[in-house]
Amino acid sequence: MSASQTSDVPTLLVKIFGKDRPGITAGLFDTLATYSVDVVDIEQVVTRGRIVLCALVTQPPSGVEGELRATVHSWADTVKLQAEIISGRGDNRPRGHGRSLVTVLGHPLTAKSTAAIAARITATGGNIDRIFRLAKYPVTAVEFAVSGTETEDLRTALATESAALGVDVAVVAAGLHRRAQRLIVMDVDSTLIQDEVIELFAGHAGCEDQVAEVTAAAMRGELDFEQSLHARVALLEGLDASVVDKVRSEVRLTPGARTLIRTLKRLGYQVGVVSGGFTQVTDDLKERLGLDFAQANTLEIVDGKLTGKVTGEIVDRAGKARLLRRFATEAGVPLAQTVAIGDGANDLDMLNAAGLGIAFNAKPVVREAAHTAVNFPFLDTVLYLLGVTREEVEAADMHLD
Repeated sequence: MSASQTSDVPTLLVKIFGKDRPGITAGLFDTLATYSVDVVDIEQVVTRGRIVLCALVTQPPSGVEGELRATVHSWADTVKLQAEIISGRGDNRPRGHGRSLVTVLGHPLTAKSTAAIAARITATGGNIDRIFRLAKYPVTAVEFAVSGTETEDLRTALATESAALGVDVAVVAAGLHRRAQRLIVMDVDSTLIQDEVIELFAGHAGCEDQVAEVTAAAMRGELDFEQSLHARVALLEGLDASVVDKVRSEVRLTPGARTLIRTLKRLGYQVGVVSGGFTQVTDDLKERLGLDFAQANTLEIVDGKLTGKVTGEIVDRAGKARLLRRFATEAGVPLAQTVAIGDGANDLDMLNAAGLGIAFNAKPVVREAAHTAVNFPFLDTVLYLLGVTREEVEAADMHLD
């Protein structure tokens, strides 16, 4: 029976709830099958061993509805469940225009913050159609399917609310593109890795304090990146090239980085990095992690020594956005289906150019400008913003093992 055919026909909503066990769904529909009803809709949720099963079915032939009701209640009693049957007409009411997916990350996710998010969705004219838990650790992640309001309006409304509540909220348009092949491009320093590579080099040159001071000012947006890059690299002049291997060994991946990349690759995503750091490190990361793209600045080495200069195209704020577009073209992925992740002011153009820009443990100016922010120190939480569940990640790992 088509949607138009069920729009005004008499229907019954059959609700079953109680302790979950195998066979409940089959048992209910075996019971209903006796009365030649058609299934219009089904919804089932199991939470902490308790099942709620709802079946919307057409009204049975005249004169047997009472028998159907009695039989369903009798069956429910035999399996120690409760039943509720409500008469009505037609299917669920049509969902409103504008469909979005709202992902909320909390550690913990409190009742207060959940209430505030739900209230703000309602205030924008949106309706929550479904809620689904994506993960319970390392953070609690839940996804709200919302209709009735535009994605951008919802994103704007929830941005202020999330900051005040101390939770992370991402709002994306619902649709097939959510599961389509995508390109993910990340910053490296303080995003993919926990370190600032220039500071690791500076540690071997004995100029950590000077470099760190310039780096901090540049990331806050107080200095032109290219000028600060040349100033910092100049402090490395004369450093032996053998230090490159030492720095590579000192690089610490951000917790969850391997899981993020491994899972994305299994899903068919392409993954790249762009960095204001150096190819001497990013090329190594590309090989170790199986990345598809990597671009950074290159330290000039002459006669086994660092010259204090960089060579080639400078990867700065504008350069990162340009590289995102280049990678997307090479990957055959529309820019709207790209995701960019970064933490500093020099990532802003890239975050704004991407279909979804994620500020990862970022400076305030970056959090305010990005589409969404993650403020937990686990890079794999980004997966939840893409609709990937923790169970899917773990199942993929078990299959690999």
